[in-house]
Amino acid sequence: MQPADIVYLNGVYVKKDEACLSPFDRGFLFAHAAYEVTAVFGGELIDFDAHMARLVRTLEGIDIPRDDLTVCLQDLHEELISRNGVIEGFVYLQVTAGAYGRRDFGGPETLMPGLFMFCETRNLIGEKAQYGVSAITVEDQRWKRRDYKTTQLLSQALAYRESERGGAFGAILHEDGMVTEAASANLWVVLDAETLVTRNLGRQILPGITRQSVLDHMGRIGMTVEERVIALDELKTAREVFTTSATGLVLPVVELDGKPVGTGKPGPVTRRVQGQYYRGIGADVDARAPWLEGA
Repeated sequence: MQPADIVYLNGVYVKKDEACLSPFDRGFLFAHAAYEVTAVFGGELIDFDAHMARLVRTLEGIDIPRDDLTVCLQDLHEELISRNGVIEGFVYLQVTAGAYGRRDFGGPETLMPGLFMFCETRNLIGEKAQYGVSAITVEDQRWKRRDYKTTQLLSQALAYRESERGGAFGAILHEDGMVTEAASANLWVVLDAETLVTRNLGRQILPGITRQSVLDHMGRIGMTVEERVIALDELKTAREVFTTSATGLVLPVVELDGKPVGTGKPGPVTRRVQGQYYRGIGADVDARAPWLEGA
């Protein structure tokens, strides 16, 4: 899939090939920028308020003034998906620290944020959700404030390139023998028939919006979820592994470092989580995911 034809850039809707950004923008020069990705399903924004709350937290954390920016973002999202006719997919936004005609680390006392948005049509419940994906483990080399959703994504990009060279779909990051998260998603493991484990929140991982939604769903059906550090050895012996994100929703990992996870197929706990989450966003599970078989 490709980004939709119409994008939003600093106050105007333009064709994507006509969008122009200053090379002096601090997002380009220093990765001084925050971003969010919100899923669209059935023409509706999923968990939008939670995404905006995380955006505000990130902007405050990296010293970008938000002023009245977040007040208009829902209207901008809805207008963008309407103009592009997106029914299922996602909206990406990036708020930069702006451009002021020169390059210096500190910048002006008052920053003037820039805003870029685009959307894309994507099948969110497809073959990867049905059959699962492969992943490799990669040392986590990101900066220390991973709880901010910024555009400092070089380490993740390199991890994805490494996984693609190895014939895998994605990467799971670790440091000092402990798992942090996937390169662009939160990670979950199933260690026994009843217990899910996911990394506890802190500066080491991004507080995923889909992660929190899954936690809420699992709490409502009484499933136990442990939020704690996961050892790399636990990951490699887990019965099931899956990731959660706005663009992948609930994605089974069925192969890790060239070896099968559990049976090498999505397991019953993963299927149960998928079923609960898909219903939670309003999906017709019988039509969109008949392979769940009543999960």
